[in-house]
Amino acid sequence: MKNKFNQALELFDQANAKDPNKEVWQEKEYPKELLYGIRMSETLEEFEPNASEAVQLAVRCQHICRWEIPRDSYEMNRVGYLKWRKYLYKFHAEKAAEILEKVGYDTSVTENVKFLLQKKQLKKNTETQLLEDVICLVFLKHYFKKFSKKYTEEKLIDILQKTWGKMSKNGQEAALKIRFSEEETQLISKALA
Repeated sequence: MKNKFNQALELFDQANAKDPNKEVWQEKEYPKELLYGIRMSETLEEFEPNASEAVQLAVRCQHICRWEIPRDSYEMNRVGYLKWRKYLYKFHAEKAAEILEKVGYDTSVTENVKFLLQKKQLKKNTETQLLEDVICLVFLKHYFKKFSKKYTEEKLIDILQKTWGKMSKNGQEAALKIRFSEEETQLISKALA
């Protein structure tokens, strides 16, 4: 019989496998948020293999069912973006809690995962910070290249500086070990100068 942890991961993955958006990785097509969850877990395992169970659960479901609340359902400006993100934190926390309760997690674990998914006490809570470091590392390693084709250099430098500012010293050190293209390396150097 599967333990609660493995059941929860399986249910998170089943939910994210319904994502109609697709992404090709190593010649295989994945539902976008399913692939994101896998990348989050893999990155956590590399970065902090002794992370608590709550953090391991939170990284896997950090974007659970995100496509259900599309970005364009909010105004396409900074205020709209911030409202969308704030709503998503609660949305992901509630979706995750339903699954965690279903597989038999007690309130303390469920509430801790919800706390983490809502990014509470970033920079003050070590587990919230660990989740944020993993999010930033996954963005830099897997999504920055594609992202960089959409924006001006000035905007990308701003995004990199904000990303860098969200990370802990350990997260920043791990980010510097990622293999970036020459173009990306130049952008990062400008952003950190």
